[in-house]
Amino acid sequence: MASRPRPSGVRRMDSTQEGQTDADYCPAIGNKFAVKSKLPSSCENVVEHAEAFGQLPHNLTKLVETDYEYLSHPGAVRNLSYDELHKEVVARGEGQVLEKENNVIHVDTGKFTGRCPKDRYLVDAGEAHDNVDWGAVNLPIKEEVFDAIFALHQERIQGLEKIYVFDGFVGASKKSRRAVRVVTEQAWHHHFCTNMFIRATEEELKDFKPDITILNTRATNDNWQQMGLRSETCVALDLNRGLAFVTGTEYSGEMKKGAFSAMNYYLPLEGIMSMHSSATVGTEGDVAIFFGLSGTGKTTLSADPTRFLIGDDEHGWDDDGVFNLEGGCYAKTIELNPEKEPLIYAAIRRDAILENVVINAEGRCDYDDGSRTENTRGSYPMWHIPNHEPSGKAGHATNIIFLACDAFGVLPPVSKLTTEQSLYHLVSGYTAKVAGTEMGVTEPTATFSTCFGGAFMPLPPRRYAQLFEKKIEEHKTTVYLVNTGWTGGAYGVGKRMDIVATRSIVNQILNGSIKESEFSEPDEYFQLSFPTSLPGIDSKVLDPSKAWSDQAAFKETCAKLSAMYKDNFKKYEGDPYMAALSNHGPGGSARLNK
Repeated sequence: MASRPRPSGVRRMDSTQEGQTDADYCPAIGNKFAVKSKLPSSCENVVEHAEAFGQLPHNLTKLVETDYEYLSHPGAVRNLSYDELHKEVVARGEGQVLEKENNVIHVDTGKFTGRCPKDRYLVDAGEAHDNVDWGAVNLPIKEEVFDAIFALHQERIQGLEKIYVFDGFVGASKKSRRAVRVVTEQAWHHHFCTNMFIRATEEELKDFKPDITILNTRATNDNWQQMGLRSETCVALDLNRGLAFVTGTEYSGEMKKGAFSAMNYYLPLEGIMSMHSSATVGTEGDVAIFFGLSGTGKTTLSADPTRFLIGDDEHGWDDDGVFNLEGGCYAKTIELNPEKEPLIYAAIRRDAILENVVINAEGRCDYDDGSRTENTRGSYPMWHIPNHEPSGKAGHATNIIFLACDAFGVLPPVSKLTTEQSLYHLVSGYTAKVAGTEMGVTEPTATFSTCFGGAFMPLPPRRYAQLFEKKIEEHKTTVYLVNTGWTGGAYGVGKRMDIVATRSIVNQILNGSIKESEFSEPDEYFQLSFPTSLPGIDSKVLDPSKAWSDQAAFKETCAKLSAMYKDNFKKYEGDPYMAALSNHGPGGSARLNK
């Protein structure tokens, strides 16, 4: 396969539209917004008022095109350029320019500095009623409740002097992508969308029709208790109609994860794998995919100067290969270090947005200060990474790496998985909730998350597992489990895996040299085989038992985590396909009996 030349840059697809005069919330201009009739303000008579929203019947079995005439709003601005956005955010007092940090925009997200997974809902109606894996993650919301809150956002929009409309795409593959429209009250949210979604060309904007529409305003819902909600915060998605809203939180990640959740529903139903992952491609066209929850190293490990970055968080895998769902990166910046993460550090410059980073008296970022939140973030367009892949796509995966932040410190730094083990660990999605990624999490806590992103997976796990199995078998993809968590003891006793050592392990996976190593026999607790030696890596680190000084504590902890794996998988006992995978995981015997 021919080598790919290093890209020199990417053409920006920004609008040249002039900025408009800013003003605060102004209810007086509500009558200027072209709507078809008065919008309802509560659950009462929502169905009768449905036509006021331009909504089609709720029982349709396909995505419907909806036109709420947002662009007819007298203060609507669409797809602003970065220069315009910079001026807007500052003029409105939504953020500050850090002159000593390459003129990056700095914002504070207010009350919430992470996602609110307990306030995330999906509309329980139509085809979604039968397709969605309902439960503690995918919480149902009634259609009429969704419409009532959607109406609150509509009314809020009517009374705004200015609204920001971003039109773009989710998905770099033109045959698999979806058109997304995000309407926001705040300019910095528009800036965020410009960074994170794929920007449309002027030609594509001419006849643009959204498949997914997201509203994000400061609308308030005083009737949340009567509606049966947990709080006034509500992030909801109607998969049947391609509609969503963000209520009661200004954390920007809710917008991108809303679109991602939608894609994790639409794509698999078309036979396309969707993945919570980062991805890179080598100079010879070899593709690597990194699965992992926030904080496990997806963004850090994919920022590799020797490879081309396809994307850092969300991807699809269709018949043509792997493609990015996004147009930018949303990196954690806590303890960001130019020596350990030079590409990410350098990407934080003008056109990037920093969220909740502590600024010292000299006007510089204190990335080590987690007093505001451990979930400090930086969003930036893909071209801030000099070795990004401009097309946002590449061929089929050669290697896949599951990243697990093992808070118990007993998993090997790297293990090679069989197909069945790959499916087991994909479905299990073991890691630790890293401090600050979600509200209320202040230290790593063991968790299991389907496909290493269960919070964004609307469909049953079997659907993703079967697609994954088909892909890795068809393309002879090798799968590894890499522990980026603790070694030598559990959290509080051991120490975190050194990022330099982890990078070395990953490099040896990607260049294929790890296959020359001798692998251990499967261990008795997890059935995992690990290399007995790797150049530049201490053998005591490769074998987790040797890294522990207290062998009794090691065995006890192994048994504890193994039991947790088994307990988590019990919920699949009623499904023969899923239940068969349990014998290939911790506590099983498929490999031990060979």
